[in-house]
Amino acid sequence: MLSALIILIPLAAAIAIFFGAPGKSVSRLSAFAVLGLAVTAALTFCCSPGLWTVDPIAVLPTANLPINLAFGIDGISVIMLLLASIVLMAAVLTGTAPEGRDKLYYASSLLIGAGAIGAFISTDAFFFYAFHELALIPTFLMIGILGRGARREAAWKATIYLATGSIILLAGILWLGAEFGTFDMLAMVDLAKENAIDSGNQRTIAGLLLVGFGTLVSLFPFHSWAAPAYACAPAPTAMLHAGVLKKFGLYGLIRFMPLVPLGMSSWLNVLLVLLLGNILWVGFVTLNQKRLDLMLGNSSVMHMGYVFLALAALIAVGGDTSVNPIAIPAALTLMFAHGISIAMLFGLADRIEKATGTLDLTQLGGLAKRTPKLAFLFGLAAMASIGLPGLANFSGELMVFLSGFKNWDSSGGLGPVQITTIFALWGVVMSAVYMLRAFRRTFQGEPARATEKATDLTQADRIPAILLSLALLAVGLYPQLLLNLLS
Repeated sequence: MLSALIILIPLAAAIAIFFGAPGKSVSRLSAFAVLGLAVTAALTFCCSPGLWTVDPIAVLPTANLPINLAFGIDGISVIMLLLASIVLMAAVLTGTAPEGRDKLYYASSLLIGAGAIGAFISTDAFFFYAFHELALIPTFLMIGILGRGARREAAWKATIYLATGSIILLAGILWLGAEFGTFDMLAMVDLAKENAIDSGNQRTIAGLLLVGFGTLVSLFPFHSWAAPAYACAPAPTAMLHAGVLKKFGLYGLIRFMPLVPLGMSSWLNVLLVLLLGNILWVGFVTLNQKRLDLMLGNSSVMHMGYVFLALAALIAVGGDTSVNPIAIPAALTLMFAHGISIAMLFGLADRIEKATGTLDLTQLGGLAKRTPKLAFLFGLAAMASIGLPGLANFSGELMVFLSGFKNWDSSGGLGPVQITTIFALWGVVMSAVYMLRAFRRTFQGEPARATEKATDLTQADRIPAILLSLALLAVGLYPQLLLNLLS
């Protein structure tokens, strides 16, 4: 019952808003919807000792590959559900809709959240894919209609990249369905243990999954759509896509890797090179940004490389979690932490732009004197992004680096994963440089002309930022909150 409510609450609220709610009640209905979702997610968190499933609803039972609407929740799903619920609540409470666009603004935000949640709890591969596609439609509309700057160009570029990645991913999913004779993801895992797919087919399927999921996650070199899209998007859309929806590809790889372990292993060296592209190449690009929104967008792309590193560490041992038990917890902890911190940064960047009229770092300065609450909260999120101990990102990044050296035998010298991990450590240095420099240029020094009349955060503005801050602190100080769900 809870799994059905989790997807129905935001979906029903979005439909009610778009087709029936009067203009003045839209924001209140959205707030009630995310509050109900938060309560449901909290109940799921407290009452989820193992795998929950609900009876599937047959959609195409007579097809060669039956399609069923089926939901299931395990520890991995609960972590992603918590991320989606927290960020969705913060996104709905962040900012205000443009005049006359209330319905589009709030309904689209709820649909993006509903699509992500649906993907995270679906146990049928077809609906796992379909819910993600559902979330991409309002993302495109929000960027193209309500965005800023070169919003149409950014929306079309993101759509072309994501549609191409989705088509490639669909080919891989259909191939897996044909190999196993089912789209049931739980049954696929069991069948893969009994009768593995031919190694040649595994290699091709794994390649399709890596390119498809990789494009959706912004894996180098399929990444150039992400930063412009986030920079042009309204704050809730940037928060939801960068913080939640982009984790769909990583979540999908975690779910599908056990089906083609030999195929994934054959692409290991390629993946190691590409993830270093995320961390080092995009890291240098981030260092060179002059606008805060573009810097945050590129930073988000860069940090995806760390999650791929944890997955690569698992692929290197044939996907055997008993050999490398740190990899999946590391990936999930960092996915959660990054989702919360980047959502908070994009939400506060929107407040900076509204207070000053610009996000150009060369036109900002001294903002902390006018807006101390904004400076403190932005600094907290920036420190989390850097990986400051005591905040959630530190736990995730530390576990990622440990997973790269798990069971390493020093007598055999450094292997590809260990060499990649050492290079990836330089990304921590780059993160500190660009994030601290952005904070200094924005909040410190003498007030610039753009910041002279800036006003601090109101109580309503502080609520979503405090919600996200509490999540960063809770997981940072006690990572077992998440890790216990995986045991």
